[in-house]
Amino acid sequence: MATIRQRLSAHHPAAQGHFPGNPIIPGAVLLSEAVRLIEADLGVSLAPYRIRRAKFPSPARPGDEVLIEFSDGLGSIKFECAVKGNTVLVGEVECSANSAE
Repeated sequence: MATIRQRLSAHHPAAQGHFPGNPIIPGAVLLSEAVRLIEADLGVSLAPYRIRRAKFPSPARPGDEVLIEFSDGLGSIKFECAVKGNTVLVGEVECSANSAE
């Protein structure tokens, strides 16, 4: 299991409309950022990939530090993102690239 820490931009433009006075990072942005950071950590592109599952049990907010834990197996990468111990994203992507190759 690998771990990445990343602080979400406090001024992320996508959060401005989600929701005024109570901003959150949209799930699509959080998912995209998680995959991008996993790719950077592995040093490979996962493209093309297919999202097998993505659940967002709690919101992530601008300025939050996100802890991403992931494991790569044959053809898929499973990951979980948390903020202060609260899970904000659980997902899995199916891909042809992984660090085991």
